[in-house]
Amino acid sequence: MGLPGDRPIDRMRNQTMTEIDANTRTELEAAAFRTLVQHLRDKPEVQNIDLMNLADFCRNCLSKWYKAAAEDKGIELDYDAAREIVYGMPYAEWKAKYQAEATPEQKAAFDAKQGG
Repeated sequence: MGLPGDRPIDRMRNQTMTEIDANTRTELEAAAFRTLVQHLRDKPEVQNIDLMNLADFCRNCLSKWYKAAAEDKGIELDYDAAREIVYGMPYAEWKAKYQAEATPEQKAAFDAKQGG
């Protein structure tokens, strides 16, 4: 295992993001993204409207951002394929299994955030 302070994580703690090389930063960001996506897959009871109301993003937003990143790299990826990457299954299947009807309170909170 090595001595305390000699592990890679201990060395990383002493670096700022500007000192981490671009490839390592990309790997860290990708790992964080994969962890977030898996966390959302493991918590299907967390509804998209709740995510939108609390954090101004949801699984659909992640799908759109993923699609946009692919396009930035010249990769054709349609929205349904991006959704399947984020949801871990076709969106229609996820929606049928897990999406509940939004409550009046959820809808009101969403509308208030949207300014309407």
